[in-house]
Amino acid sequence: MNQDAVMLYALSTCGHCKDMKAFLGQCGIGYDCVDVDKLDEAERQQVIEKLIKISKECAFPTLIVGDKVIVGFRKEEVKELLGIS
Repeated sequence: MNQDAVMLYALSTCGHCKDMKAFLGQCGIGYDCVDVDKLDEAERQQVIEKLIKISKECAFPTLIVGDKVIVGFRKEEVKELLGIS
């Protein structure tokens, strides 16, 4: 299993984000999560700028593991990246 820190940027109301959180939980993956829509305006703007710099877009969920980025709930890509079957 990949030992890099797992960071999830999500929206609290997004169905795909909820699916990603549930999937990571079911797989026993520890992760940090920021619900971007719950941040104050200044923090939200900083996160959005960071996401655009990292992935060239601002879409949710955005999963970051080490230097790898997956935008959207792409279950198979997440499993491969995290080394889970």
